[in-house]
Amino acid sequence: MSAPRPGGPADGAGTPDGTATPDGTEAPDRVGPPTGTETPDRAGTRAAPRAGAPDWVAPALAAVMERVAVTAAEVGPRFPLHADPADGRWTTTARGSWTGGFWSGLLWLRAARTGAGADLEAAAACTARLEPWLHADTATRGLIFWYGTAPAGDDPAASALRARAARACLADHDPALGLLPWGGALGGPRLLARVDAVPGTVPLLASAGPDGVRAAAAHLDRHLDLCLDRSAAAAAGRRPWFRPALALDAAGGWRPTADPPHGWSRGRAWLLLAVADALLRGHPAPDGSAARRAEAAGLLLERGCPPGGGAVPPADTGVPEGPLDTSAAAITAVALLKLARIPGPRAAAYAHRAEAVLHALVRGHLTGRGPARPAGMLLDGCYDAVGATAVRHELVWGDFFLALGLAALDGSVDLTRV
Repeated sequence: MSAPRPGGPADGAGTPDGTATPDGTEAPDRVGPPTGTETPDRAGTRAAPRAGAPDWVAPALAAVMERVAVTAAEVGPRFPLHADPADGRWTTTARGSWTGGFWSGLLWLRAARTGAGADLEAAAACTARLEPWLHADTATRGLIFWYGTAPAGDDPAASALRARAARACLADHDPALGLLPWGGALGGPRLLARVDAVPGTVPLLASAGPDGVRAAAAHLDRHLDLCLDRSAAAAAGRRPWFRPALALDAAGGWRPTADPPHGWSRGRAWLLLAVADALLRGHPAPDGSAARRAEAAGLLLERGCPPGGGAVPPADTGVPEGPLDTSAAAITAVALLKLARIPGPRAAAYAHRAEAVLHALVRGHLTGRGPARPAGMLLDGCYDAVGATAVRHELVWGDFFLALGLAALDGSVDLTRV
């Protein structure tokens, strides 16, 4: 079995929930509305936009939030994973796999906008269904529990679950390796260092007291050292500068794996997001690593730009004619918005670039109302290019980061807390 990545072919022997997850193995389910059925926007779902927000932000965010409502009615207690671009029908999982927190987060974002009791109850119930992952052997608990609870604000139950997850991850952090290992819950080797093990995990660990803050710093800095090759040979293109996954060999050394590929654009976005979180939150940076983190952000942005300067990268930059990945662009936009909130000479440029990426996603990849499919679908997300699985689809985490970025633009979300 190839090394599993979120959105990769080994998320459980061909099933969305993993081979050794709390679910066990299960067949995915597809659900969706009859063609052309869409729920009209409910009164009260549109928050007043921040003064100065671009005029396209409010209607785009309203469409995405209404898509959340439609999806919630369709999937019931299951978790959406990816939706068919032709009709909006979702492939779902019972326990959410590594993506469950993004669905919970979307429900919280909608509840915050509507204030409706039913929406708050739906978000809380979904978050509670994440609990079986607390002690699962996977570093994707950062994605699950940070993004599944942080948008809930001060909700007591969500805060308590996040605290328990932070303690569980801290207990599994390996000081000798300097990181929280990838784990075996999603299949494949356990002792991996992967870029998708870093976002969410860094702020989650840092919330677990002084020991958690130290573990978060070690986890981030160790992945930056392993995953970014800053040598002259890499700069000259004689070897890959980006190594999204490395395995620990028998001699105790780390060796890059073939899967995910070096050109995995979402992997670069994940790592950029983790760096942006650490810089924005002011996490302690021992031994001058603050400068290295800022340098890493610059490297990821400079070398990770889509070919031709476009807003949406190919899923694999090594295959520029392959499918795009709008989810990578949405993650990058949120990371840029976080970096823009750090005072400095690049802040304005980061903000401008983030807005341009979000506008491109809305203008070119977000569905409007029509007879065949719902509005508010962010299309052209690529779940797994290598396995040719869901390569032009709506992805639940793509929806989440688009919604988060739009909400940040209109001032309704504080990115220092999510």
